Amino acid sequence: MWEDFEQLFEERGGPKSCWCMVWRAYAGIDDLSDKAARKTGMRDRIKKGEKVGLIAFLNAQAVGWCSVGSRETFKRSLDGAAPLDAGQTWSLTCLFVKREYRGNGLSVRLIETAIEYARSQGAAKLDAYPVDPESPSYRFCGFKPQFDRQEFATVGKVGSRRYLVRRTL
Repeated sequence: MWEDFEQLFEERGGPKSCWCMVWRAYAGIDDLSDKAARKTGMRDRIKKGEKVGLIAFLNAQAVGWCSVGSRETFKRSLDGAAPLDAGQTWSLTCLFVKREYRGNGLSVRLIETAIEYARSQGAAKLDAYPVDPESPSYRFCGFKPQFDRQEFATVGKVGSRRYLVRRTL
């Protein structure tokens, strides 16, 4: 999985600045601007078999990514330090689809697959943190209308741009 993940993130437009570590709880990375440390941190998690997300493939090529995992694997500040509930809540924090595959419903399919995956792992709720489509930032968090169509309910806002939306599984 690491090789596919690395290739997808290293391509033009990929989220290689964060390596999907910005929202994750981790030790040993003191400098958040250190891209190499974030990449190493994610590589180590994947190689250890930690559940960090889902990769979408088309003709054996990685074309999309969805970061989804148990809420306690993410930072407390992700949703304003909501109380944790021992694996019952999972979080979907990132969606990425290669530019040439956008507009074909792949993000929605990734959300649907994340719902099923979290449910299969024993989650009772799935939280996500999307923004409005015209938002100038946090666009990798997904867009709120995508989650509205998947029956996520708005719980509140985190900061000025991100919504906290939840789907009961």
